[in-house]
Amino acid sequence: MSTNTRIAGIGTALPPHRILQSEAATIAKQFSCETPAQERLFGTLYRRAGVEGRNSIVLRTSEGPLEGRQEFYGGDAPTTRDRMKRYEESAGALAVAASRTALDEAGTGPERVTHLVTVSCSGFYAPGFDVALIKRLELSRSVARTHVGFMGCQGALNGLRAARAFVEADPRSVVLLCAVELCSLHLQYGWDADAIVANALFADGAGALVVESGAADSTACYRVVASASTLIDDSEDAMSWRVGDHGFTMTLSSRVPDIINGHLRPWLESWLRLHGLGLDDVGSWAVHPGGPRILSAFEEATGLDRAALEVSHRVLADYGNMSSPTILFILDRLRREGGAKPVVALAFGPGLSVEAALLD
Repeated sequence: MSTNTRIAGIGTALPPHRILQSEAATIAKQFSCETPAQERLFGTLYRRAGVEGRNSIVLRTSEGPLEGRQEFYGGDAPTTRDRMKRYEESAGALAVAASRTALDEAGTGPERVTHLVTVSCSGFYAPGFDVALIKRLELSRSVARTHVGFMGCQGALNGLRAARAFVEADPRSVVLLCAVELCSLHLQYGWDADAIVANALFADGAGALVVESGAADSTACYRVVASASTLIDDSEDAMSWRVGDHGFTMTLSSRVPDIINGHLRPWLESWLRLHGLGLDDVGSWAVHPGGPRILSAFEEATGLDRAALEVSHRVLADYGNMSSPTILFILDRLRREGGAKPVVALAFGPGLSVEAALLD
Protein backbone atom coordinates (compact mmCIF):
# COMPACT_ATOMS: atom_id res chain seq x y z
CA MET A 1 0.00 0.00 0.00
CA SER A 2 1.33 3.43 -0.88
CA THR A 3 1.79 5.89 1.92
CA ASN A 4 2.48 9.58 2.25
CA THR A 5 3.56 9.31 5.87
CA ARG A 6 6.99 10.75 6.41
CA ILE A 7 9.46 11.49 9.19
CA ALA A 8 10.02 15.22 8.86
CA GLY A 9 12.47 15.70 11.75
CA ILE A 10 14.68 13.69 14.09
CA GLY A 11 16.11 14.86 17.40
CA THR A 12 18.35 13.21 19.97
CA ALA A 13 19.58 14.24 23.40
CA LEU A 14 22.02 12.95 26.01
CA PRO A 15 22.71 13.74 29.67
CA PRO A 16 25.56 16.25 29.97
CA HIS A 17 28.08 13.97 31.65
CA ARG A 18 29.90 10.99 30.17
CA ILE A 19 31.97 8.10 31.48
CA LEU A 20 34.37 5.71 29.77
CA GLN A 21 33.60 2.00 29.96
CA SER A 22 36.76 1.26 31.94
CA GLU A 23 35.76 3.92 34.48
CA ALA A 24 32.20 2.59 34.70
CA ALA A 25 33.61 -0.87 35.38
CA THR A 26 35.78 0.43 38.21
CA ILE A 27 32.76 2.07 39.88
CA ALA A 28 30.38 -0.87 39.38
CA LYS A 29 32.86 -3.56 40.40
CA GLN A 30 32.64 -2.59 44.05
CA PHE A 31 28.92 -3.43 44.07
CA SER A 32 29.24 -6.86 42.43
CA CYS A 33 32.54 -8.61 43.14
CA GLU A 34 33.68 -10.42 46.27
CA THR A 35 36.56 -12.55 44.96
CA PRO A 36 39.51 -12.06 42.57
CA ALA A 37 37.98 -14.61 40.19
CA GLN A 38 34.77 -12.59 40.05
CA GLU A 39 36.76 -9.42 39.40
CA ARG A 40 38.53 -11.03 36.44
CA LEU A 41 35.28 -12.25 34.89
CA PHE A 42 33.63 -8.92 35.62
CA GLY A 43 36.34 -7.08 33.69
CA THR A 44 35.96 -9.47 30.76
CA LEU A 45 32.19 -8.91 30.60
CA TYR A 46 32.64 -5.13 30.53
CA ARG A 47 35.36 -5.29 27.87
CA ARG A 48 33.24 -7.53 25.63
CA ALA A 49 30.13 -5.36 25.87
CA GLY A 50 31.08 -3.36 22.77
CA VAL A 51 30.70 -0.08 24.67
CA GLU A 52 33.47 2.52 24.80
CA GLY A 53 31.60 5.18 26.76
CA ARG A 54 28.12 6.38 27.71
CA ASN A 55 26.20 9.24 29.24
CA SER A 56 24.32 8.98 32.51
CA ILE A 57 22.09 11.20 34.60
CA VAL A 58 23.63 9.84 37.81
CA LEU A 59 26.98 11.47 36.98
CA ARG A 60 27.79 14.79 38.63
CA THR A 61 30.76 15.52 36.35
CA SER A 62 32.70 13.99 33.45
CA GLU A 63 36.10 14.60 35.04
CA GLY A 64 37.94 14.21 38.30
CA PRO A 65 38.41 11.29 40.69
CA LEU A 66 35.96 8.45 40.15
CA GLU A 67 34.80 8.48 43.77
CA GLY A 68 33.45 11.99 43.24
CA ARG A 69 31.85 11.47 39.85
CA GLN A 70 28.59 10.12 41.26
CA GLU A 71 26.91 9.75 44.61
CA PHE A 72 23.70 7.94 43.70
CA TYR A 73 25.17 4.47 44.18
CA GLY A 74 26.79 3.80 47.53
CA GLY A 75 26.91 1.19 50.23
CA ASP A 76 23.23 0.28 50.05
CA ALA A 77 21.43 -0.27 46.77
CA PRO A 78 18.93 2.53 46.07
CA THR A 79 15.32 1.46 46.35
CA THR A 80 12.97 1.53 43.39
CA ARG A 81 11.35 4.57 44.98
CA ASP A 82 14.74 6.35 45.03
CA ARG A 83 15.32 5.49 41.38
CA MET A 84 11.87 6.59 40.26
CA LYS A 85 12.34 9.91 42.06
CA ARG A 86 15.50 10.54 40.04
CA TYR A 87 13.69 9.44 36.87
CA GLU A 88 10.94 11.97 37.54
CA GLU A 89 13.50 14.72 38.12
CA SER A 90 15.45 14.02 34.93
CA ALA A 91 13.25 12.53 32.18
CA GLY A 92 11.44 15.73 31.22
CA ALA A 93 14.53 17.78 30.38
CA LEU A 94 15.92 15.13 28.03
CA ALA A 95 12.53 14.68 26.38
CA VAL A 96 12.19 18.41 25.77
CA ALA A 97 15.69 18.70 24.32
CA ALA A 98 15.21 15.86 21.83
CA SER A 99 11.70 16.97 20.88
CA ARG A 100 12.69 20.59 20.34
CA THR A 101 15.45 19.50 17.96
CA ALA A 102 13.02 17.32 15.99
CA LEU A 103 10.44 20.10 15.73
CA ASP A 104 13.06 22.64 14.68
CA GLU A 105 14.43 20.37 11.99
CA ALA A 106 10.94 19.68 10.66
CA GLY A 107 10.10 23.39 10.69
CA THR A 108 7.01 22.48 12.69
CA GLY A 109 5.59 24.91 15.20
CA PRO A 110 4.39 23.32 18.44
CA GLU A 111 0.86 24.59 17.77
CA ARG A 112 0.65 22.20 14.77
CA VAL A 113 1.22 19.04 16.84
CA THR A 114 -2.06 17.11 17.10
CA HIS A 115 -0.77 13.86 18.67
CA LEU A 116 1.92 13.15 21.24
CA VAL A 117 3.31 9.60 21.50
CA THR A 118 5.69 8.95 24.39
CA VAL A 119 7.81 5.84 24.93
CA SER A 120 9.65 4.59 28.01
CA CYS A 121 10.34 1.36 29.87
CA SER A 122 12.79 2.61 32.50
CA GLY A 123 10.50 4.65 34.72
CA PHE A 124 7.00 5.73 35.64
CA TYR A 125 5.35 8.73 37.21
CA ALA A 126 2.13 10.63 36.65
CA PRO A 127 1.61 13.27 35.49
CA GLY A 128 4.45 12.05 33.27
CA PHE A 129 6.99 13.56 30.92
CA ASP A 130 4.23 13.88 28.33
CA VAL A 131 2.79 16.68 30.47
CA ALA A 132 6.26 18.20 30.77
CA LEU A 133 6.49 18.20 26.98
CA ILE A 134 3.09 19.87 26.61
CA LYS A 135 3.98 22.62 29.06
CA ARG A 136 7.59 23.31 28.12
CA LEU A 137 7.09 23.11 24.37
CA GLU A 138 3.75 24.92 24.58
CA LEU A 139 1.85 22.20 22.77
CA SER A 140 -1.92 22.43 22.60
CA ARG A 141 -3.66 21.38 25.81
CA SER A 142 -5.93 19.37 23.52
CA VAL A 143 -3.13 17.29 22.01
CA ALA A 144 -4.04 13.58 21.87
CA ARG A 145 -1.67 11.61 24.13
CA THR A 146 -0.58 7.98 23.80
CA HIS A 147 2.06 6.26 25.95
CA VAL A 148 3.96 3.12 24.91
CA GLY A 149 5.15 1.73 28.23
CA PHE A 150 7.42 -1.11 29.32
CA MET A 151 7.82 -2.64 25.85
CA GLY A 152 11.60 -2.62 26.03
CA CYS A 153 14.16 -1.71 23.41
CA GLN A 154 11.68 -1.96 20.55
CA GLY A 155 9.30 0.64 22.02
CA ALA A 156 10.14 3.44 19.57
CA LEU A 157 9.11 1.21 16.65
CA ASN A 158 5.81 0.47 18.41
CA GLY A 159 5.42 4.21 18.81
CA LEU A 160 6.21 4.82 15.14
CA ARG A 161 3.50 2.34 14.15
CA ALA A 162 0.99 4.28 16.26
CA ALA A 163 2.16 7.59 14.80
CA ARG A 164 1.78 6.29 11.27
CA ALA A 165 -1.72 5.02 12.04
CA PHE A 166 -2.75 8.47 13.27
CA VAL A 167 -1.46 10.13 10.11
CA GLU A 168 -2.98 7.52 7.80
CA ALA A 169 -6.34 7.94 9.53
CA ASP A 170 -6.24 11.73 9.22
CA PRO A 171 -3.59 13.31 6.94
CA ARG A 172 -3.97 16.59 8.85
CA SER A 173 -2.35 14.96 11.89
CA VAL A 174 1.13 15.95 13.02
CA VAL A 175 2.63 13.51 15.53
CA LEU A 176 5.48 14.19 17.92
CA LEU A 177 7.00 10.91 19.09
CA CYS A 178 9.44 11.01 22.01
CA ALA A 179 11.31 8.09 23.61
CA VAL A 180 13.22 8.61 26.87
CA GLU A 181 15.18 6.02 28.85
CA LEU A 182 17.27 6.43 31.99
CA CYS A 183 18.63 2.90 32.19
CA SER A 184 21.61 3.80 34.36
CA LEU A 185 19.15 4.17 37.23
CA HIS A 186 18.80 0.39 37.30
CA LEU A 187 22.34 -0.73 38.08
CA GLN A 188 22.05 -3.93 40.09
CA TYR A 189 24.18 -5.01 43.04
CA GLY A 190 25.51 -8.52 43.68
CA TRP A 191 27.01 -11.28 41.58
CA ASP A 192 24.54 -12.16 38.85
CA ALA A 193 25.67 -12.63 35.25
CA ASP A 194 22.51 -11.22 33.66
CA ALA A 195 22.66 -8.15 35.89
CA ILE A 196 26.34 -7.55 35.20
CA VAL A 197 25.83 -7.79 31.44
CA ALA A 198 22.97 -5.28 31.71
CA ASN A 199 25.10 -3.00 33.91
CA ALA A 200 27.85 -3.13 31.26
CA LEU A 201 25.52 -2.23 28.38
CA PHE A 202 22.80 0.19 29.38
CA ALA A 203 22.87 3.97 29.24
CA ASP A 204 20.64 7.05 29.09
CA GLY A 205 19.28 9.08 26.19
CA ALA A 206 16.26 10.46 24.40
CA GLY A 207 15.11 10.53 20.79
CA ALA A 208 12.20 12.20 19.02
CA LEU A 209 10.51 12.19 15.61
CA VAL A 210 8.02 14.44 13.87
CA VAL A 211 5.71 12.27 11.78
CA GLU A 212 3.29 13.82 9.30
CA SER A 213 1.67 13.47 5.90
CA GLY A 214 3.60 14.85 2.97
CA ALA A 215 5.61 14.16 -0.12
CA ALA A 216 8.76 12.08 0.12
CA ASP A 217 10.92 14.99 -1.03
CA SER A 218 14.33 16.26 0.00
CA THR A 219 12.90 17.90 3.13
CA ALA A 220 11.87 14.54 4.61
CA CYS A 221 14.21 12.32 6.59
CA TYR A 222 12.38 9.14 5.63
CA ARG A 223 9.10 7.92 4.17
CA VAL A 224 7.38 5.37 6.41
CA VAL A 225 6.41 2.51 4.10
CA ALA A 226 5.39 -0.34 6.41
CA SER A 227 5.81 -1.96 9.80
CA ALA A 228 5.76 -5.53 11.06
CA SER A 229 5.79 -7.51 14.28
CA THR A 230 6.20 -11.12 15.29
CA LEU A 231 6.21 -13.07 18.54
CA ILE A 232 8.51 -16.10 18.60
CA ASP A 233 6.91 -19.17 20.18
CA ASP A 234 8.33 -20.76 23.33
CA SER A 235 10.70 -17.89 24.05
CA GLU A 236 9.05 -16.11 26.97
CA ASP A 237 11.98 -16.91 29.25
CA ALA A 238 14.59 -15.62 26.81
CA MET A 239 14.32 -11.96 27.77
CA SER A 240 12.49 -10.21 30.58
CA TRP A 241 12.29 -6.81 32.28
CA ARG A 242 10.65 -6.73 35.69
CA VAL A 243 10.12 -4.30 38.56
CA GLY A 244 12.08 -5.26 41.66
CA ASP A 245 12.59 -3.74 45.08
CA HIS A 246 15.87 -2.16 43.96
CA GLY A 247 15.14 -1.03 40.43
CA PHE A 248 14.13 -2.94 37.33
CA THR A 249 15.88 -6.23 36.63
CA MET A 250 16.67 -7.76 33.26
CA THR A 251 17.22 -11.37 32.31
CA LEU A 252 18.81 -12.22 28.99
CA SER A 253 19.11 -15.92 28.24
CA SER A 254 22.15 -17.34 26.48
CA ARG A 255 19.58 -18.86 24.08
CA VAL A 256 18.71 -15.47 22.54
CA PRO A 257 21.33 -15.58 19.74
CA ASP A 258 20.26 -19.13 18.82
CA ILE A 259 16.58 -18.11 18.82
CA ILE A 260 17.34 -15.17 16.53
CA ASN A 261 19.45 -17.34 14.25
CA GLY A 262 16.76 -20.00 14.05
CA HIS A 263 13.65 -17.86 13.54
CA LEU A 264 14.47 -14.42 12.16
CA ARG A 265 15.35 -14.95 8.51
CA PRO A 266 12.20 -16.78 7.28
CA TRP A 267 9.93 -14.19 8.88
CA LEU A 268 12.01 -11.25 7.67
CA GLU A 269 12.22 -12.53 4.10
CA SER A 270 8.48 -13.20 4.01
CA TRP A 271 7.70 -9.66 5.17
CA LEU A 272 10.10 -8.05 2.71
CA ARG A 273 8.60 -10.06 -0.16
CA LEU A 274 5.24 -8.42 0.54
CA HIS A 275 6.92 -5.17 -0.50
CA GLY A 276 8.78 -6.56 -3.48
CA LEU A 277 12.12 -6.73 -1.69
CA GLY A 278 14.73 -9.27 -0.74
CA LEU A 279 17.51 -9.00 1.82
CA ASP A 280 19.91 -7.81 -0.88
CA ASP A 281 17.55 -4.96 -1.84
CA VAL A 282 17.80 -3.30 1.57
CA GLY A 283 20.10 -0.29 1.31
CA SER A 284 20.81 0.16 5.04
CA TRP A 285 20.05 -1.68 8.27
CA ALA A 286 19.18 0.06 11.54
CA VAL A 287 19.30 -2.87 13.96
CA HIS A 288 18.99 -2.16 17.66
CA PRO A 289 22.29 -3.09 19.35
CA GLY A 290 21.01 -5.03 22.33
CA GLY A 291 24.62 -6.13 22.67
CA PRO A 292 27.38 -7.41 20.40
CA ARG A 293 26.04 -10.97 20.54
CA ILE A 294 22.62 -9.77 19.36
CA LEU A 295 24.20 -7.99 16.40
CA SER A 296 26.35 -11.02 15.60
CA ALA A 297 23.29 -13.28 15.72
CA PHE A 298 21.48 -10.98 13.30
CA GLU A 299 24.47 -11.00 10.96
CA GLU A 300 24.66 -14.79 11.08
CA ALA A 301 20.91 -15.25 10.58
CA THR A 302 20.77 -12.97 7.54
CA GLY A 303 24.15 -13.77 6.02
CA LEU A 304 25.17 -10.11 6.25
CA ASP A 305 28.66 -9.07 7.22
CA ARG A 306 29.58 -6.70 10.01
CA ALA A 307 29.86 -3.77 7.61
CA ALA A 308 26.08 -3.89 7.03
CA LEU A 309 25.52 -3.17 10.73
CA GLU A 310 28.50 -0.86 11.21
CA VAL A 311 26.35 2.11 12.29
CA SER A 312 24.60 -0.03 14.92
CA HIS A 313 27.99 -1.17 16.25
CA ARG A 314 29.29 2.42 16.36
CA VAL A 315 26.23 3.78 18.14
CA LEU A 316 26.60 1.03 20.76
CA ALA A 317 30.27 1.90 21.17
CA ASP A 318 29.65 5.64 21.42
CA TYR A 319 26.54 5.71 23.60
CA GLY A 320 25.81 2.23 24.99
CA ASN A 321 22.41 0.58 24.79
CA MET A 322 19.94 3.38 25.57
CA SER A 323 16.99 1.02 25.06
CA SER A 324 14.14 2.50 22.99
CA PRO A 325 15.78 5.77 21.77
CA THR A 326 18.80 3.91 20.40
CA ILE A 327 17.12 3.05 17.10
CA LEU A 328 16.44 6.77 16.57
CA PHE A 329 20.14 7.57 17.11
CA ILE A 330 20.96 4.96 14.45
CA LEU A 331 18.44 6.37 11.96
CA ASP A 332 19.75 9.87 12.60
CA ARG A 333 23.34 8.81 11.95
CA LEU A 334 22.42 6.80 8.85
CA ARG A 335 20.71 9.72 7.15
CA ARG A 336 23.47 12.17 8.13
CA GLU A 337 26.05 9.81 6.62
CA GLY A 338 24.00 9.32 3.45
CA GLY A 339 22.98 5.72 4.14
CA ALA A 340 21.35 4.04 1.15
CA LYS A 341 17.60 3.46 1.09
CA PRO A 342 15.38 1.61 1.67
CA VAL A 343 16.17 1.21 5.36
CA VAL A 344 14.94 -1.57 7.61
CA ALA A 345 14.80 -0.62 11.30
CA LEU A 346 14.51 -3.64 13.59
CA ALA A 347 14.61 -4.34 17.32
CA PHE A 348 14.06 -7.25 19.70
CA GLY A 349 12.12 -7.17 22.95
CA PRO A 350 10.64 -9.36 25.67
CA GLY A 351 8.40 -12.05 24.27
CA LEU A 352 10.72 -12.82 22.48
CA SER A 353 9.33 -10.35 19.96
CA VAL A 354 10.60 -8.54 16.90
CA GLU A 355 9.46 -5.13 15.65
CA ALA A 356 10.45 -3.74 12.27
CA ALA A 357 9.80 -0.73 10.06
CA LEU A 358 10.51 -0.22 6.37
CA LEU A 359 11.63 3.32 5.53
CA ASP A 360 12.45 4.94 2.22
